Amino acid sequence: MVAGGFLSLLSTVFSAVRFAHAETNALAVRASDPCAGIGNQTWSSPADVRACFTSFPVDAEEKARIIEVVNKTLAFHTSVNYEKLAPAPFTLDVHEDLLADLARISSQKYASDFDLHIDLSRTLKRLNDGHCVYINYCYDSLFTSYLPTPLVHLTDKFGIQTVHIAPEAFSVASAEFGDEIKTWQNALPDSLKGQLASLSGAKVLAINGLDPWLAVDANAKISGSFQGLATRELGFFSSYNAGASGWTYNVGQFAQQSLPLTDSVKLTVQRVNSTKIETVTLPYRARFGTTGVKFANSAEFRQNNCKAVSSTNGINYYDGSTTKRSTLPVNPANKFRQAPMPSPSEERKHLLNVMLDLQPQTDVTLPPGLTPSDPLPGSSSVVQFHLLSDKKTGVLALGSFSGDTYENLLENLLTGLQNLKKQGATQLIVDVSNNGGGYICVAHWLHRIIVGPKDTSDPQAGLDTETRAGPLAQLIAKAAVSGKDPNGLLLYNSISWSFANNTYMPAGYDWLAEPVKKTINGRQDAFSQRLGQECQPFEFDPPAEALFDPKNVVVLGNGRCASSCSLFSITMAKEEGAKTVVYGGRNSVSQQYCGTVGGQSTDYSTIDSEIVTTGLKDYPLAPPDFTTNSVQGITWRLAFGVDKPNEPEEWQNHPADVNLHLTADIVNKPLAIWEQVAKQVL
Repeated sequence: MVAGGFLSLLSTVFSAVRFAHAETNALAVRASDPCAGIGNQTWSSPADVRACFTSFPVDAEEKARIIEVVNKTLAFHTSVNYEKLAPAPFTLDVHEDLLADLARISSQKYASDFDLHIDLSRTLKRLNDGHCVYINYCYDSLFTSYLPTPLVHLTDKFGIQTVHIAPEAFSVASAEFGDEIKTWQNALPDSLKGQLASLSGAKVLAINGLDPWLAVDANAKISGSFQGLATRELGFFSSYNAGASGWTYNVGQFAQQSLPLTDSVKLTVQRVNSTKIETVTLPYRARFGTTGVKFANSAEFRQNNCKAVSSTNGINYYDGSTTKRSTLPVNPANKFRQAPMPSPSEERKHLLNVMLDLQPQTDVTLPPGLTPSDPLPGSSSVVQFHLLSDKKTGVLALGSFSGDTYENLLENLLTGLQNLKKQGATQLIVDVSNNGGGYICVAHWLHRIIVGPKDTSDPQAGLDTETRAGPLAQLIAKAAVSGKDPNGLLLYNSISWSFANNTYMPAGYDWLAEPVKKTINGRQDAFSQRLGQECQPFEFDPPAEALFDPKNVVVLGNGRCASSCSLFSITMAKEEGAKTVVYGGRNSVSQQYCGTVGGQSTDYSTIDSEIVTTGLKDYPLAPPDFTTNSVQGITWRLAFGVDKPNEPEEWQNHPADVNLHLTADIVNKPLAIWEQVAKQVL
């Protein structure tokens, strides 16, 4: 018994020693490999993620390759020279000489590859153009930093506007971040420890000791995506969207950041029903994102997330396996597009105009108490129909112009609007909150069925466009109509396009052979001839009469309506006289009901496929392959304006008719906001 007890004790000691040795080795590995500490973890501190990201030096060849790909892809971006100095009213907002800055970045030294990425990313962001964005899966939203305190902008009965923690903040955070709530509970000062819920609704008097609007506008300088300052400001705050799988909650850019650059925030607050001024410091917590591949160490981190993948670069559509639309690969930009994306075959068959951002579309659920119930016939996916209590105001909540099949969207929109009319609706609210675009022809269809057949909706229910016609683009177009694209898969094939008189181009027509020369901001440029509509006849017959008088239609949102959403909103407002309402904006800043118009967006991988398929990859102006897991978005077609029909609509003014003030009882409650719009605007 004594001997057995001694052996058992000895075994326990040896086990303890082995465990301690293993722990010491693990600590040593983490110390020597900063990525090991966050590998296979769901939650980390931003500082630990940053330590991993900054541990990699710049690879000179890789850097040169990135800049060359971006530079040569920008030859297809229609807006480069316009964005050097945008016309009024956006001259102060858009003045980025992209080509000069890329030359600067090329010669500049950086402490790490991550620092290089930040500079390159923010340089593109300064365009304030949600189509022309550089994304690297290695860093962007690989870990997303969160706070449990999304903010809202409220107006009291005296008209005084203040920043608050959202009334629903704790409900959202506890449902979405349940496993991490204890970290924030324990970070509160002793008098508030464990009382995170009590911060919901609190007035925010200062952020890091300064006026909250200083933080709002500091973020607006780097957030990009929209030309208008007001729209970039609204991105700081929480909001909602009719998502493909249900109503979603956007926590806003204060409470959600795509890069691990901020460790904590100090908030000076006045809680609801309290006169006491209190200060709390909350840490950001970085959660491993949906776009990433797990890793255990630095080598796996780089290999799994930072190297080019099979879809990063273009392909030859006629290599034997992709000669039909049904076999095309998924676009690498899709995870960052701000609309649910269709299958590759749908994407090529029905053209898209969609905004890109460094954060994937949100999947946080709108709390049940805020969600509209009992949607009407026609409701499905991103399309939701409701009839308000006055029995005369119908609502179409449209979260995007994609998210379902093209045909389903056309059919559901028509069914829902016709049903509203049958139920007695004579006025319509179209809620496009956080609508990042989608199918171009769905935007045309919605315009057409609302207003009926007229010279602004038939045959052209959208806006005429142009594309850039540089030397390489001209060669692609010539090759596309000279036998290189027998199945009509290429954007540059003439069979997809119509002349300015809305008659379709014939097969084999070299439509870029005679480019239109322009001088923009002192630089020579070349564009295609003016292109007419590409959507009609539609797959379904539209009604012979208007479903609603456009003067009784309101286009409502938080200003963050982009791409195809902008095409719809602009034609409804400027051509048809529909009213436009933005909610939650600052009184002192002009609100824009939409932005980032474009005409058709695409990306490097798509353009590269056009180049590869036409056999032009070795042409000197063709971009090489990315060796990094990167995406470069562009505006491929640019829409002409309504008020100034020979100039791009992109930088023309889109002022909202009404800035609807939000109060604590209606903020982020779609139904309550709709009722207020019906009462105040219609």
